[in-house]
Formats: sequence, C-alpha cells, structure tokens
Amino acid sequence: MSEQAVAPAAKSKTEYTPVVMTDGRTVNFAGTRQVDKTPLIDVAASRFGVRFDFRSGATMTLWNDEMDAETQLMSGAHGISQKVGDEWSGEKDIDTIVLTAESMFKRLKTEGWSAPREAADSFSGAPIVIKAIVEATGKTVEQVKAFLDGKMEAAKAKGEKLTRQELYSSFRNPASKTGKIIKRLEEEKITKTAKFDADELLGEMD
Repeated sequence: MSEQAVAPAAKSKTEYTPVVMTDGRTVNFAGTRQVDKTPLIDVAASRFGVRFDFRSGATMTLWNDEMDAETQLMSGAHGISQKVGDEWSGEKDIDTIVLTAESMFKRLKTEGWSAPREAADSFSGAPIVIKAIVEATGKTVEQVKAFLDGKMEAAKAKGEKLTRQELYSSFRNPASKTGKIIKRLEEEKITKTAKFDADELLGEMD
C-alpha cells in the first residue's frame, strides 16, 4: 500500500464578535473572550488608566487620579511586577530568570514599556554559555554580558538580523573551545541532578 502524505491541519481562524458598548463604541471580541482591556495614557494631563469593555456591552474606565496617592503608586508597582514577571513565565532555571530580569530592567529604562521582544531573543541556555566564556577567557561575568550585549547592539545598528539564540549557538559549536566547556558543564549538571545511578539500575535488570 502506497503511503500518502498527510497535510498538517490548518489553524482555525479566530472569529470576532462585534458588540456595541453602552457608550456607542463597537468592540470586536476575539473568540470566547469576555473582557477587553485597553490601557489609556493622557500625556498632557499626566494621567493613566484602563478601560474595561465587557462582552455584555458594559464599559468601565478607571483613571489613576480617581484613586488616592498610595493606591496610585501601588498600581504602578504592580504593573512593573507583572510586566517583568511575565518575561520568564514557565522558566525553571533561576540563573536564566535573573538574566531575563536584568534585560527587562534595561529595556524598561532605555527603550520604554512597549519595546518588543521576539521569542528567539530569550535567555534560555544563556547562563551556561556565559559560564563557558568566563572559563575560556578569564573575563568576569559582567564583562562577558557586556560583550554579548555589544554584539547584539552592533548587529542592530547595522540592520542585521541577529537573535540571542543564534549568538549563543555560535559558542555551542562542539569544535570550539567554549563548545567543549559547555559539553562538560552540561554533563556535570546531569550527574549532580540524577536521582539514580544508571549503572545500578541496569544491574537490577540482569
């Protein structure tokens, strides 16, 4: 019987439901979404708020100057906490989390709240690459971080497409000095975290 290639199932297109709000606006709700949240910034009046549009048609807006000073500050602190924390969602490695937080702090200070980050720009695997470069060069962790950031910024200035994962992969080349160090470090990590002695388990099967 001849084999036939099976085409991958096409992703279902998101359906939008238009709902007329009580203030006359029409809001399109994606899929089964019940609430649509819109941040509002009034630079001239130095105020900010959030508008909540509900699938029922109800709409509510809360401005910061409608709250007392302490609550305003707390809402700002919560926003930063949520923004930074979301960057490492699902990440388990603490060293990767720290690097991600450092990067997010820098982005907020220099590029603003809406600075984009692509998935390939994640710091996954970065800690062990940095450790390998430190060992190979004798440089400090901060010097290595500055070097890697410099490579990213230089590529960006030239209009070149370079992701962090592509940069890290270069140091993972098995034939390179850092690649060999990374292999050893990864093997050491596996040895330390192994719950059982594999040879003993195999012996139990004899």
